[in-house]
Amino acid sequence: QMRLAYHGTPKQYFDALDPSRPYVPEPFAREGFIHTTEGREAVAITLTKYYKASPGPWVVLYIDQDKVTSPVRYDDPAEVFPHIYGPLNREAIVAVKDIARAPDGTFLKPPDLVVSGFSRTKP
Repeated sequence: QMRLAYHGTPKQYFDALDPSRPYVPEPFAREGFIHTTEGREAVAITLTKYYKASPGPWVVLYIDQDKVTSPVRYDDPAEVFPHIYGPLNREAIVAVKDIARAPDGTFLKPPDLVVSGFSRTKP
C-alpha cells in the first residue's frame, strides 16, 4: 500500500519545468526542503492558508514516499508534514491532478487516487 504525500504548486510553474529533470519548487532555494503533507484534506487546508490569494490554476503532486530518493523527514511532532530534503525524483510522482477552488479562492480537497483496483483514501 502506497504512503502518499501531497504537494501543491502553480500549474503554470509545474508545466514549464523540464519533465526529464527532478522537480524542485521555487521556495526550495529559500527553505531547503520541499513541503508535502499527508492527507488530501490537509493539502487543501495548507494551500488555502498560504496561497488563497495566489491566482491561477494549481495542481497537486501525488508522491509515493517509498520511491523518493532524497531524504524525507517529519519535522512536526504530529508527523503529518513530511519534508523532502532535496530534489524530488520524477518516478516518485505517481499522479498530477488539478485542484479545484471555491469562488472565494479556497482550495478544495483534491480527488482521491485510484491505482490498479484499490482506492487510497486518507482525509
